[in-house]
Order: sequence, then structure tokens, then C-alpha cells
Amino acid sequence: MYIYERSEWPNFSWDLSAIADLLASLRYRQGRLLGSMEALGFPLREEYRLQVLTEDVVKTSAIEGEILDPAQVRSSVARRLGMNEGTDPVDRQIEGVVAMVLDATGNFEKPITSQRLFGWHATLFPTGWRGMSKIHVGQWRKGSVQVVSGAIGKEVLHFEAVASDTVGEEMKGLLSWMNQESSLDPLLKAAVVHLWFVTIHPFDDGNGRIGRALADLFLARSETSSHRFYSLSAQIQKERKGYYAILEKTQKGGLDISEWIVWFFHCLGHAIDGAAMVYVEVLKKARFWETLARTHRVCNVRQEKVLNKLLDGFEGNLTVAKWMKITKSSQELAVKDILVLTDWGVLIEKKEEGDNVGYILRDSFV
Repeated sequence: MYIYERSEWPNFSWDLSAIADLLASLRYRQGRLLGSMEALGFPLREEYRLQVLTEDVVKTSAIEGEILDPAQVRSSVARRLGMNEGTDPVDRQIEGVVAMVLDATGNFEKPITSQRLFGWHATLFPTGWRGMSKIHVGQWRKGSVQVVSGAIGKEVLHFEAVASDTVGEEMKGLLSWMNQESSLDPLLKAAVVHLWFVTIHPFDDGNGRIGRALADLFLARSETSSHRFYSLSAQIQKERKGYYAILEKTQKGGLDISEWIVWFFHCLGHAIDGAAMVYVEVLKKARFWETLARTHRVCNVRQEKVLNKLLDGFEGNLTVAKWMKITKSSQELAVKDILVLTDWGVLIEKKEEGDNVGYILRDSFV
């Protein structure tokens, strides 16, 4: 029996004594993180926000097996935040995920309506297709949904969503609950909403990403801030196996969802604690540009673009060919730009296989 087949559905319950300490701890860690962000100052805070939102978009798609180009995601987010670096052309699918995430967190106070969710769904599937599968865009699903794993002939059924002819009524109840005034802590609502939404599974596809966007919306409400400084999706991606296991267990259990809430709160806590790593990266990037500024040397636009990519985590060593591709410049210009940076001591040569030469940032600069 699935949870939605029980007579008391969807009257969820939980053991307050099991979650009270966790909730208090989360609130404390949220406050401490937000205080740290205030101390950063506006430019660094915006850079931090850009990094977190980029990771959030990349990881929420990765959970579903969709691999997005981080550079394109960053460019899309930066452009929408009004930052100068968002100039590269971006795939329509990436633009769609970014638009949904930014609407969820940037407009967290707005009502959550079916039309708003339809809009999110439409942005995720701009062509109306996923691979060879036709998607009913911006409308509740028409068919059944089963979550199955295993080889053909040895399939294991993990979950079957509510019947399609009940989705509209089910979503009406969920939307009403999400929008009603309540004394319930938004962190607790985030946990309940995510579980409730993915259990209904109202769309043909994209339910996981939309469900996590809804959770992010309530996290933003809990902080009364559109600025995201940690990524729940990135943490869920790290704990993906546990995520699916607890979802399946809960969806096949009773209406007391305490165990799910405890897992969700622990995952959220790990996400908040992990924000310290992004904090270190942002400070490292700031120190780099401060060090360069003290030498009274000014980079051109191409050099600034490539150096930022190196600081954000560049795969492999930098080469002339990669410089040309990133900056869309000639070989002559690429070589000239690189030689200037090596003369300054910003880049150093690193031999690659054969006679190829690569470049990396000098440790003293980062």
C-alpha cells in the first residue's frame, strides 16, 4: 500500500520531540551563515550567490541524469543577476532551469499557483520533448508513472504515482496547503511540500526538479531572503542513494513522516555546513584580484575572463587552443595574452604529454 492509498491521506503527522532539536540547530546555523555573508560585503556576497546558484542549477539537473555545462549555467545566472560576465550564448534548456530556480527563490513571497507551476514546467521543456519522448508541457500528466530499476525481465518497482485522473484534485489540495497562512516553520513546510509534491508526481517529467525548487522557495521564506548561500540540491546529489531510499520507504509507509523530516533536516544541515567551502573559494578569488591590483597591473577583458574561469575551477591545464576557444580570439592574441600573464608571474608553464605546453595559476597568487 502506498501512502496516498491510506484513508487518512494527506493528513501528515510527525513527532515534534524527534525534530525539535534538529530544527533549532538548523535555525542557529542559518543565522550564523547569514551573519557571515553580511560581513563579506556586497561584491563578494554577489559572487558567492552566483557560485551557489550555478551549483544549484547544475546539481538539481544532475540528480535526474541531466548533465549541464557549468560555464553556460554561470553565464545565464550572471546575466539574470545583472552581472557583467553573463555574455556567453546559453542553451535553451539551461535558460529554463535557471529561470525556474530564480523565480522560486527570487519571488518566494508570491502565491504558488497551478499556472506558476505550469510556467516552470514549460521552461524546463522548451521544445516539448525530452529525447524521443513527447512531454505534455504546462499541464498535469495524462498517463501513469512508475519508478522502476533493474534489467529487463528483472525489474523492481519502487513507486507508482497517484492515478492521472486524480492529479488535478490532489494538486488543488497541495496548493491550498502551501498558500494558507500557518504558524508552521517554513523549514518544516519545505520538507513536507517536497515529499507531497513528488508523491503526487503531477507532470510527465521534471517532477524532481520542480519539487526541489518548491523546497528552495520555502527555504527562502524561512530566511526572508532571495539570496541563496547554500544548495540543497547539491547536497541531495551527494546523498542521492539515501534520498531515493528514504523517499521509497516513506511513500510505502504510514502518514507519520517523522523519519523523512529527520533525513531532510540532516541533509539540509549538511548543505548549510558545506557552504563554508564556497566561502573559502570566494575569499580566495577576492584575494587573487587584490594581489593583482597591488601590482598595479590591469588585465584586458580576455585575460579577466580566462582568469575567472581558472579561479572557478578549470578542467585540466590552460592551453593556447583553450584560450582561443574561450575568448574567441586569434592564436596571435592568445599567445600575447598568455605571455603577458606569465611575465607578471600570474601563470606558470606546466608540461603536458608530448611537446604540448599548458599553464596554471601560480600558487602565490591564489
